[in-house]
Amino acid sequence: MKRVLLKLSGEALGERETKRGFDEQTVIKVAEQIKTVAEEGLEIGIVIGGGNFWRGRESSKVIERTKSDQIGMLATVMNCLFVSNICRYLGMKTEVFTPFAVEGMTTRYSKDLVEASFAEGKIVFFAGGTGHPFFSTDTATTLRALEIGADVILLAKAIDGIYDSDPKKNPDAVRYDEISIEEVVEKELQAMDLTASIMCKDYRMPMLVFALDEENSIVNTVHGNFHGTKVTV
Repeated sequence: MKRVLLKLSGEALGERETKRGFDEQTVIKVAEQIKTVAEEGLEIGIVIGGGNFWRGRESSKVIERTKSDQIGMLATVMNCLFVSNICRYLGMKTEVFTPFAVEGMTTRYSKDLVEASFAEGKIVFFAGGTGHPFFSTDTATTLRALEIGADVILLAKAIDGIYDSDPKKNPDAVRYDEISIEEVVEKELQAMDLTASIMCKDYRMPMLVFALDEENSIVNTVHGNFHGTKVTV
C-alpha cells in the first residue's frame, strides 16, 4: 500500500457507553496507529462519520431531510477537526478539507491542494461528506478514494467485518473472510451503503473491513495481519 483512504466510524470514537461525543483516549490510540503507519511512508486520507453527534433521519422526525443531512455534514467537520488536532498533538502535520467553505477552520477541497498536502507529508482529512444531501459518508469515502487514487479503502467499523446478516440481531450470522464486491452489491450486504458499494464495483476499488476497537487494528491491517473481511474486485 502506498496510499489509503481510512473510513472511521464516528460512533467508534465516542464515549464507551453512549457512543456519543468524544472519548479522548480512544482517539489518541487511533491517532497513534495513524502516526505509526504514516512514519513508515503510507499516505493516509481519512473520512469520519458523524454518528456520534447526528444520524440523519434517525435523529429527528420533524427536521426535513436536506437540513438533517446538512447537520450531519457539520458533525463530520467537528469529528475531523477533533481527530486532526489529536494527530497534531502527537506531532503529525494535517490538513482538513471540506467541499464547502468553513472559513478559518478548513481548506476548500481541491484535488491539487490534496496532492500538495500529501507531498508535504500531511495526514489529509475529508470532512463534510460530498457537500450534498442524500449522500452518506460511505459515498464520500468511495468518491474521495477514487479521486486520490487510493490503493484500498480501510473500513474501520464497530464490527469485525461483513456478515451474511446483522450479527446484533442474528447470533448465527456468519462472517465472510473474503467476498467479491459483486456479491456485496448483489446481496445488498451492509458493508457500506449501496451507492458506495456500486461505485466500488464499477471502478474496482477494493476494501478491507475490520473492527476499529481491536488492539492495533489499523497497524495490523496495513501490515497484512488482517482480521476481518477482504472485499475483492
